[in-house]
Amino acid sequence: MALLINPSLLAADFCNLERHIRILEESNIKSIHIDVMDGNFVSNLAFGIGEIKAINRITNMKLDVHLMINNAERYIETFVESGADSITVHEEACTHLYKTIQHIKSLGIEAGIALNPSTNINNLRYVFNLVNKVLIMTVEPGFGGQQFISSMKEKIVDTRVIKDKNKYGFEIQVDGGINSENIRSVVNCGATNIVIGSGIFDGGHIKENINKFYSIFDSSCIV
Repeated sequence: MALLINPSLLAADFCNLERHIRILEESNIKSIHIDVMDGNFVSNLAFGIGEIKAINRITNMKLDVHLMINNAERYIETFVESGADSITVHEEACTHLYKTIQHIKSLGIEAGIALNPSTNINNLRYVFNLVNKVLIMTVEPGFGGQQFISSMKEKIVDTRVIKDKNKYGFEIQVDGGINSENIRSVVNCGATNIVIGSGIFDGGHIKENINKFYSIFDSSCIV
């Protein structure tokens, strides 16, 4: 099993963003999760094209861009040009999901689909074979620091069963309320790409917090 720890910059100190990015690099982090919010699909604003361009200029870490926006299909090429290595759109906000996923992949990057907690995993039945990633939101999207919704463990298991039964190639990503107390159970359910915000950045002890997560698993599992 290969496990990816994917820090969410939404929880970082924006006044010290570059310093925090350098600490992530020093901690052998390979990918950072960037939430883009439009104030419409979710009631918050965070990160935009300009910020992603700036982040891309200062790091070689993979930019995992999560679009919590309406009409995401209009902006795909712009986000790719800004430096996105992976783009995830929401099933609930994307009218032409199949076409959008095809468009993302045609630009040479990975494509993912995110599901809000109440959205049925079976809604993706006809696009499972297309996506590189299925993102299970384990909190309601829009704000960091929320408590993990424990019933989402069942959803992760359901997704893993579908993946294994059909031999699909997508990875299972989870985002929301992940901490050192619940990460092992989430991974045991089938998640391999773990987005962590507050659990990494709270208190400013970034390197120590990352090492705590690393210590939970065999080092050979971490990518």
